[in-house]
Amino acid sequence: MIYDVYSEACPTRLVLDRLADKWVLLVLGRLTEGPMRFNHLRREIEGVSQKVLSQTLKRLERDGLVTRQAFPTVPVTVEYAITPLGRTLSETAQALARWAETNIEAVMAAQAAYDAQAGGQTSRATT
Repeated sequence: MIYDVYSEACPTRLVLDRLADKWVLLVLGRLTEGPMRFNHLRREIEGVSQKVLSQTLKRLERDGLVTRQAFPTVPVTVEYAITPLGRTLSETAQALARWAETNIEAVMAAQAAYDAQAGGQTSRATT
């Protein structure tokens, strides 16, 4: 079968949707360092809630990008690891993260310039 991401019905859009989620990129980035327990991941990724992290990990596990292993301890210990398929995607995720870190000042400057211009246009339109 030939897939075309520009076709509305193409299932590859589900992958793009997954990549558009910042938490997915951050989770994959951290798991490239090695397997991690849930709470360790949560501490490593500032700002993610327990609920969102849990949902993200379940989606990644369903997609075959992450594995979940439960250990019979009290309480149960759960560890997440990136799969070989997930590792191929994590390279792209890390490139996006590095691009964001490298170019954030240029993006913020562009936003400020745009907002200043848009603000000027709005005030001129009302006078």
